[in-house]
Amino acid sequence: MALATQQARRVAADEARIPRFDYWLVASVIVLTTVGLVMVSSASITFADREIGQPFYYAFRQLVFIGVGVLAGLMLFKVRLVDLERLGMLLLLSAFALLLLVLVPGIGIEVNGASRWVSAGLFRMQVSEPAKLLFIIYLASYLARHGEEVRSHISGFIKPVGLLAIAALLLLLEPDFGAAVVLTATVMGMIFMAGVRLIQFSGVLGAAGLLLASLAVSSPYRMNRLTTFMDPWADPFNSGFQLTQSLIAIGRGEWFGVGLGGSIQKLFYLPEAHTDFVFAVLAEEFGLLGVCVIIFLYSVLVWRTFVIAAQAARAENFFAAYLAYGIGIWFGLQSFINIGVNMGLLPTKGLTLPLMSYGGSSMVVMCAAIALLLRIDYETRCTATGISASGIAAASRGRVAA
Repeated sequence: MALATQQARRVAADEARIPRFDYWLVASVIVLTTVGLVMVSSASITFADREIGQPFYYAFRQLVFIGVGVLAGLMLFKVRLVDLERLGMLLLLSAFALLLLVLVPGIGIEVNGASRWVSAGLFRMQVSEPAKLLFIIYLASYLARHGEEVRSHISGFIKPVGLLAIAALLLLLEPDFGAAVVLTATVMGMIFMAGVRLIQFSGVLGAAGLLLASLAVSSPYRMNRLTTFMDPWADPFNSGFQLTQSLIAIGRGEWFGVGLGGSIQKLFYLPEAHTDFVFAVLAEEFGLLGVCVIIFLYSVLVWRTFVIAAQAARAENFFAAYLAYGIGIWFGLQSFINIGVNMGLLPTKGLTLPLMSYGGSSMVVMCAAIALLLRIDYETRCTATGISASGIAAASRGRVAA
């Protein structure tokens, strides 16, 4: 009895010493998701009423997606990082399987000439979303196990780049040029954070940039997007219609917006108002003030992600560090591209705004990524306070061969 009481007291003392989660990260995620739900409801209400007869159809579905994402995140949070690292190769194969599956006739769902989706029951899953996260997890595992080879030998650098080339090719076959760009930039960023030689990094990055540029100009469809981006007003009722409507929405917002629900552009003018262009509706309804708040929240999210990564690196948990860096680069880059597209600063890419745009695949995967960040933060804080959490110290575990 005395022993049981002593153990209970020890457990209670350990729990009291465990630091709380990163409040800045959690708060930014909650606010972005909540604002996103409100904006999806506002941007889709008229469209949903006309097409389906249910004004809040997309809002209810988005709420379900958030619920599924939270449940998936809670389950993923319970997975130890050491176990996740050991699954790296299996996760890579799963990513390739998803990217191949969508290309199979009869399985891949084609929309507007692109085969990017498969049926997942409740929603159509865009396979590039989970594939990106799975690839990032594998690469973090590879860099943790072969970091010295990556830094000192060209072979250690070429291996992940070769795998990236295969993944990018599969994405381009869908075609999903935007996802290929995001994955390429994220992977190169992770390799850079691992300390690769600058001359090797610059050479491969330059080659990748030239290849993506040549692919963009060689396709009439992508070339049309580029020329439209440079002067959307040259053809405002055809190829430049979506961008001009987005710019009109942002311009109407002025300093403080027209008020929640007051957007005119969402009334059948701006295509994809609740998905790729939800930011434009937000800018119209909340103005420059709302835009600055959203950009600030994404900046906080990325900042805290990099802080968590740096703390994991100091604790010598390099898998966790590279994984956090990868997620941070991914979130930051995709947010930047989506906002840039809405503002006419970048060509249209068809990328969602993380945690805000309507979509089951994006929401569930983003929630899973946030859960991984919280797990990294939790294990790192436990290590810093001397509390036992199995599998969190890189120095105390054996690396699995590639």
